[in-house]
Amino acid sequence: MIAVLCPGQGAQTPGMLAPWLEIPSVAERLASLSEATEVDLVRHGTRSDADTIRDTAVAQPLLVATALVTAREVLGAAFPAVTAGHSVGEFAAAALAGAMTDEEAMQLVMVRGHAMAAAAAAAAPSSMAAVLGGDEGEVLAALAALGLTPANVNGGGQVVAAGDKDAIDSLVAAPPARSRVIELQVAGAFHTATMQPAVAELAAAASTIYPSDVAEVLLSNTDGARVVRGDEILSRLVSQIACPVRWDLCQQSMLELGVTAIIEVAPGGVLTGLAKRSMKGIPAVALKSPEDLDAARKLLEAHA
Repeated sequence: MIAVLCPGQGAQTPGMLAPWLEIPSVAERLASLSEATEVDLVRHGTRSDADTIRDTAVAQPLLVATALVTAREVLGAAFPAVTAGHSVGEFAAAALAGAMTDEEAMQLVMVRGHAMAAAAAAAAPSSMAAVLGGDEGEVLAALAALGLTPANVNGGGQVVAAGDKDAIDSLVAAPPARSRVIELQVAGAFHTATMQPAVAELAAAASTIYPSDVAEVLLSNTDGARVVRGDEILSRLVSQIACPVRWDLCQQSMLELGVTAIIEVAPGGVLTGLAKRSMKGIPAVALKSPEDLDAARKLLEAHA
């Protein structure tokens, strides 16, 4: 059984789409998604600089579009047996599972990106930081003492803290025992109550979508649960922007389901890195360039 994983914000790099555009079908799909969103995804994915694509309103549609077009190149018309996405990647996962069209996912992500950027701008200065290593209980206690939220519990010894900028600075200055802390280049405290104003805006946009139930397994960021009903999938996509991402539970669910291989679609690397620590021994391919397509297709054929 193969799982297809879609990365979230922080995975994007300047020029990441350039090699993919040499594939005619990818270029065609990107042009279609650009038209649906009225965003020049090709320009942002090839020529925009790091500061531009770090902007939440640009990063989110760029990530989801990249995930969708590269996944379609591997899967064709097939649905993956298990699909999951980290943070905004969950929108790509929902489309791959058949809950909505690629265009509908992109339209929602456009609203999501703008709404989250606006919520961050309207709030007191906030930030996020990755805590790598340390005892998880001690890490969570340190975050609580600083009034920070464990916004991403990723497994493999990684927790992402979010909250007040001064508190994040304090965490960076004094990491929990046996850990190191890296502040992330993000607009604000995503997946916390700071994002609550964005929920209503995204809910309004989601009310125009008529999602489908899914036959295969789609895992939710909220608790790692399998979600089948289209209305529940959509509701969870809306609420997750103000709730922590429990990627550790998604990985646990994959193990319980009997996943035997992983393909992480572009821009791949982050989620397969986590899987190496939390899902040891399971073969994985991360799509970093078109050169990885053959390995991904062989893995799909062997484990479908």
